Amino acid sequence: MDDSKLREIPFQKETIYEGHILHVEKWQVTCPNGHPAPREIVVHKGAAAVVPVFEDGTTLLVRQHRVSVDRVTLEIPAGKLDHVGEDPLDCAVRELEEETGLRAERMTLLTSVLTTPGFCTEQIGIYLAQGLSQGQTHPDEDEFLDLVRIPLDEAVEKVMRGELRDGKTICGLLMAREALKRQRAQA
Repeated sequence: MDDSKLREIPFQKETIYEGHILHVEKWQVTCPNGHPAPREIVVHKGAAAVVPVFEDGTTLLVRQHRVSVDRVTLEIPAGKLDHVGEDPLDCAVRELEEETGLRAERMTLLTSVLTTPGFCTEQIGIYLAQGLSQGQTHPDEDEFLDLVRIPLDEAVEKVMRGELRDGKTICGLLMAREALKRQRAQA
């Protein structure tokens, strides 16, 4: 397969908005047919998320209000990278401890998901955390969270019923359950 016949080449970038979490750029690209076209791109430094799984098969999810959709969501612990180039694993370890107080003996990369590649550069490294021990939470000053511990299989059933709608959470829970099945099969 020749990907070059699909490739768009940016030739101009203009900053439209510069924010704390993201910024927006207007790009001009040359399409594969040689014609120019505009693209609006949300530039994001990236994030990491964690599916913590205890020995008893339960996981710990975070309940929080998401003002952008005006609803309380149930999600896997996650947070944005502190800077471009930060190792997503370092971010995952930090966010797991900040939001849940948990530390993990083993962190396994499940995937790096492109959240919305049609207009955003964000990638989220999603990890499986095992060998958990409990410490103290220390969320950010503007973070208000409740923690919910439920069986991983029940969380996956919530995904399948459409009760959990956050993309990173859906991906993380499904991949974690499959990774654990594979671990058991190899044991």
